[in-house]
Amino acid sequence: MSEEQRRQLQQQLWKIADELRGKMNADEFRDYMLGFIFYKYLSEKIERFADEVLEADGVKFASLREDDEEGALIIEEVRKATVEALGYFLKPSELFKAIALKGNNQLDTNNEGESHNFILADLTKILKNIEQSTLGTESADDFSNLFEDLDLTSSKLGATEKAKNDLVAKILSHLHKIDFRLDDTNADVLGDAYEYLIGEFASGAGKKAGEFYTPQPVSTLLAKLVTSEKPNLKTVYDPTCGSGSLLLRVKREAAQVDKIYGQEMNRTTYNLARMNMILHDVHYADFDIKLEDTLEHPQHRDLRFDAIVANPPFSAKWSASQLFMSDDRFSVYGKLAPSSKADLAFVQHMISQLADDGTMAVVLPHGVLFRGAAEGHIRQYLIEQMNCLDAVIGLPANIFYGTSIPTCVLVFKKCRRSPDDILFIDASQHFDKVKTQNVLRPVHIEKIVETYKARVNEDKFSYVASIEQIRGNDFNLNIPRYVDTFEAEESIDLDAIALQLRAIDQQSKVTDAKIASFCDELGIEPPF
Repeated sequence: MSEEQRRQLQQQLWKIADELRGKMNADEFRDYMLGFIFYKYLSEKIERFADEVLEADGVKFASLREDDEEGALIIEEVRKATVEALGYFLKPSELFKAIALKGNNQLDTNNEGESHNFILADLTKILKNIEQSTLGTESADDFSNLFEDLDLTSSKLGATEKAKNDLVAKILSHLHKIDFRLDDTNADVLGDAYEYLIGEFASGAGKKAGEFYTPQPVSTLLAKLVTSEKPNLKTVYDPTCGSGSLLLRVKREAAQVDKIYGQEMNRTTYNLARMNMILHDVHYADFDIKLEDTLEHPQHRDLRFDAIVANPPFSAKWSASQLFMSDDRFSVYGKLAPSSKADLAFVQHMISQLADDGTMAVVLPHGVLFRGAAEGHIRQYLIEQMNCLDAVIGLPANIFYGTSIPTCVLVFKKCRRSPDDILFIDASQHFDKVKTQNVLRPVHIEKIVETYKARVNEDKFSYVASIEQIRGNDFNLNIPRYVDTFEAEESIDLDAIALQLRAIDQQSKVTDAKIASFCDELGIEPPF
């Protein structure tokens, strides 16, 4: 898809979103928009698959009638094949286009002249049927309660049932006109559109955006870091996966990813992540996203992963219960991260699940680099005892939604090629300013990744510090201690300045004399 086509699609989608904007806040109308797009995708995926199954019979799936005996038999056979292949099923009458046309067909009236275009009840039932079609199958967990945030009874859609119906019908009609080009295997038009909308909703959602979305440039950086030496991954994991965009970015950057794992504690965001996986054509058997608090109730603790990426909530609170001192994830350190700042607790959790030859990249606030007490103890253990910290990368301030603080990326490996040193990169001044947000461009990302791979010193950008140097700094990892970015101010020639001041004073005297002369001619007192 060309950039012009991409731009036009984005404009179409945002125009549709305008129908909901003003009625509810960003994270609420996000759920409706993305939910309807997901329903459209499932419908078109089903129809394409079913038409291929029926091709030899010269029959189109959408034309089959469920009240016809022969049609019902064919639909049942298609259902079996579809559930096995795609994990869910929709009847011909339940397809997106059928509901979109019904909702906007004002000519469909009964004998009393009443409109038959009321679709809310049908739509509610269809979304429930999608989930129920998976019961007893391997895909059941991936579709369970997937549409629970799509509340078609909400008063936010309208004050009356007719108003709600008209709004939903209008949105479905607009979406029906958009071609997401599912037949084009070289273009992920729908996936890109979904990502675009998630990003746009995040930018308008303020502080809450951090709960579900990592800006795409940051995701790209993390993905490139964890795939830089190992492009073929059996597994990738994100313990705070949000909408799943970071995991999908790793899949895009890697040559191969066999299975994706994630965990998310917010139910709405968890649903978003599962939709995102399916929309990006990740088969239901190839991802495993769980709903739970990762620190308190880890769901994949017996697994070890080739790549781990994460953007945990900055300085989140956690229980820090002493019971965790007997938990393998934390016990070896001898101390727990403070209850008011779970940043290093997430690091400890992820390292416990990192494969011996795996790579982990995590975004954290700068405080983890220098805070003392328990965090200082954990930091020292990671460096001195485990020797798994491979690089510290400082990012620009104001690149995340909802916070302007500068952040850093920590890269960890259990088996390091350079066990005697740690690479420091200061990329804090490498960005473009777009409106009120700072943005990492591809050229900035590439410079960071290439420096990480080359592991070289570059004036005012990178420095390879020995473990001894770091020990000498009492394991303080504050980047300015290692990368000198000091810029000497331009020297000032005081003699030249004095000459300029004398010249200005002389000119001032000449000007004053002229003014005094004019005032004398006018017979008035000069103003000085």
